[in-house]
Amino acid sequence: MDPMAPNDPVAPDKSAGSGRLFVVSAPSGAGKSTLCQAARKQLPDLVYSVSSTTRPPRSGEQDGRDYFFVSREDFQKGIDKGLWVEWAQVHDNYYGTSARFIDGHLAAGRDVLMDIDVQGARQILERYPQTITIFIMVPSMAALRQRLTARGQDDMDVIEKRLRNAKAEIAQKERYRYVVVNDDLPAAIDRFVRILKGEAD
Repeated sequence: MDPMAPNDPVAPDKSAGSGRLFVVSAPSGAGKSTLCQAARKQLPDLVYSVSSTTRPPRSGEQDGRDYFFVSREDFQKGIDKGLWVEWAQVHDNYYGTSARFIDGHLAAGRDVLMDIDVQGARQILERYPQTITIFIMVPSMAALRQRLTARGQDDMDVIEKRLRNAKAEIAQKERYRYVVVNDDLPAAIDRFVRILKGEAD
């Protein structure tokens, strides 16, 4: 699939549309993906931005739905051509979002939800100053360690690296307009969706 194109052809002129851009960030294991999935079910008109990545697909992930899975060579070509509205290297892999994808949907008046890290969020705010930012917070580092271990996806060296990165990411949470503490999943989903509804109405 082509990660550079929106779902249908729209001129990439972000100034022409009235769509709103939401950015959500969180440490790995904070439950960001779960909250985003719940929001997508409750807000079907909200466009979920699909990022591109060079990491291999995890079990159950589909190209074009969860991520656009691309080679390092193709990702680098996108960097060289300025095709990414934001990109970053995270946990030894590259992640990025197509400028055409975002601009096309905003120009068509669609609200867009982006699930990106704090590095990407800074890049997005530089290009789209009106972006509505949301940070998903864990109740404690101990709880985060427990969640990462329980997932069973990574060895201990990777978990320790994720925890170090989490501390740096949490230090940036005050830069976000909203902070949602995910200590009770139903309550966190409710607050997250209410934020999206309140800003989108």
